[in-house]
Amino acid sequence: MASNTAGARTRRVLVVNAYFDDLRRSGGRPFSAPQAIGPIYLAGAFCPRHCDVRLYNEQYSGALEDPALLGWPDVLVLTGLTVAVDRMRQIAAYARSLNPAVIVIAGGPGVRALPRYCRQFFDYACTGDVEQVSDVILEALGPQYVAREMFPRFDLCNWFGRIAYLEASRNCNFRCSFCSLTGEGNRYQAYPVEDVRRQIEALGRRGMITFLDNNFYGSDRHAFSARVDMLAELWREKRFGGWTALVSNDFFLDQKNVERVRDAGCYGMFSGVESFDSATLRRYRKLQNTPVPQVDLIRGCLESGLMFAYGLIFDLTTRSIEDCHEELQFVTGTPEIPLPAFVTQTIPLLGTPYFHETVKQAQLLPMTRLRDMDGSTLVQRPLDPIDKVVEFLRGLPTLAGYRARVMRHSAGFLRRYARRLGPVQLAIPMASAAMLTAPSLASNPLRLLRRRGMQADRTHVAGSEHLDQSFTPAFKVAARYESWFQPTLVTDREGRISDELAADLLPQEAKVPLRFATEAVD
Repeated sequence: MASNTAGARTRRVLVVNAYFDDLRRSGGRPFSAPQAIGPIYLAGAFCPRHCDVRLYNEQYSGALEDPALLGWPDVLVLTGLTVAVDRMRQIAAYARSLNPAVIVIAGGPGVRALPRYCRQFFDYACTGDVEQVSDVILEALGPQYVAREMFPRFDLCNWFGRIAYLEASRNCNFRCSFCSLTGEGNRYQAYPVEDVRRQIEALGRRGMITFLDNNFYGSDRHAFSARVDMLAELWREKRFGGWTALVSNDFFLDQKNVERVRDAGCYGMFSGVESFDSATLRRYRKLQNTPVPQVDLIRGCLESGLMFAYGLIFDLTTRSIEDCHEELQFVTGTPEIPLPAFVTQTIPLLGTPYFHETVKQAQLLPMTRLRDMDGSTLVQRPLDPIDKVVEFLRGLPTLAGYRARVMRHSAGFLRRYARRLGPVQLAIPMASAAMLTAPSLASNPLRLLRRRGMQADRTHVAGSEHLDQSFTPAFKVAARYESWFQPTLVTDREGRISDELAADLLPQEAKVPLRFATEAVD
C-alpha cells in the first residue's frame, strides 16, 4: 500500500457550485447571502497529498465559461440546487468536450430527485449525503485519493470574507410539504460539538459566522445546549464578532432560548415565517408556526435584543393577487417587524409532497422546464387570470409600487429598535430592504456599470420564459453534447410529467433504491 501511495500521480479536481441567477443574469452575485458551502465540504473528501483541488462558485463568480479551467480537471464534481441540474449538464458538456477522459460526479437535491435521468450525463449521480463522494473516489480513483478524514477545505474558498458559513447539523425534524428535505425523508442529525469547534477554528477570525443548518435548534436539545455553550466560549475569546443561524419557530416559544443565544454572541436568527396567513401555514403543514401569532413572536425576539429575519412565500394557486397585496401592505406597514429577507412564490420542488399534490391535481403548466422552477416564474395554474399574475410577478423582485412604503417602514423600524439592537443587527434589515427593492445593484454593484448579462423582458410564465444566456454554449462543444444545452422538460404539451422524467417522478410499484447511479457516458 505504501509503495502504491508513493507512486500515485496527482489528480486534478475541480469542485463547482452550479448556479442559475433568479434574475436571469450571468454575472456573479458576490454580495448575496447566503453563499454556497457544498463545494467546501466536498473538497474535504479528496486526499490533499495526491489531489490538486480547486473550487468555483458560480453564485459568487458568475458563470464558469473559461476553457482553460473547464479543461483542466481529471475529476469534475458538481453540486447545486434542484433548479441547477441543467447548469450541471452544461458544465459537464464543456468539460467532456475539452477532456473526454474527465470523470464527472454530481450530487445535490436535484440529482437525488432525478437519479435515473442524471445518470445519462454524469459518471456518478450521487443519491446520498455529502460523505458519499468518498465512496465514489474510492471506486473511481482508488484508496490513495480518499482523505483519511473528511474535513471542509475552507482554505480553498475565495468567497468568504468577514462573513463565513458552515453547518452544525443536518436535515430537519419538521416535515413542511414544500421542502426537499421532506421528500428525501432523512432524519435530523446534530454534529459532534467538537467537530463544529474545529470548523470554526479552521475559519480563522471572522466578523460573523452564519450556520446554514436547515434547523440549528432541531430536536436534540442536549446537542443544541452544548453547541451554544461552545459558541459562547469562542465568542468571548473573540474568535468571531457574532453569529447567526436558521431555526424553526418553536425555538422562540421558550424565551430562555432567545436570551441564551443572545448572551452567547448571537446577532439574530432566520426563521421560515413563509406567511402571516394561518390557513396558508396549515396547507404547508407548517404547524410549528401557528401556536403564537407571528407578529407577537417576532416583536418579542427583537425587543429581547435579537435580530429576526424571515422570508415570505405566496401560493398563487390558492391565494388571489389582491390577497397577496394585502399581505405586502401589512408587512410594509408594520414597523414592529422587519421586512422579509426575500419574497417569492411556492415552488413544487421535485419529489416533495407538495409536488406530488400538484401533479395529482394537474396544476403544472404545459411545457414547464426545470429551469422555470425558480420561484420567479409561474409554473402552476393560478387562481387569478395569468395576465394579472404576470403583472404581479414582474414587480415582485423589486417590490414595485412599494418603495415609498419600504422607506417609511425602514425609518420606523430604526426608530423603534435603535436602542435595543446593535449596529450590525440594524444593518441586516436595511440590507434586506436594499435586496428587496434593488436586488441587482445590492448583490453586485458593478454589474449595472458593466451591463453584463442583462436580459430582455421576461414573460414570467413557464414554457415561454426567456432562458439564460448559458443555454447557448459560450464556445463550441462536441456535437454529442450539444443537446445538453436544451432545457429539461418537467411537463409535456398536455401538462403531464415528461417521458424523460417519468421514471423518477411518477409512482412505481417497485423502485430500485439507487445508492449512486453510474453509467458510462459516451
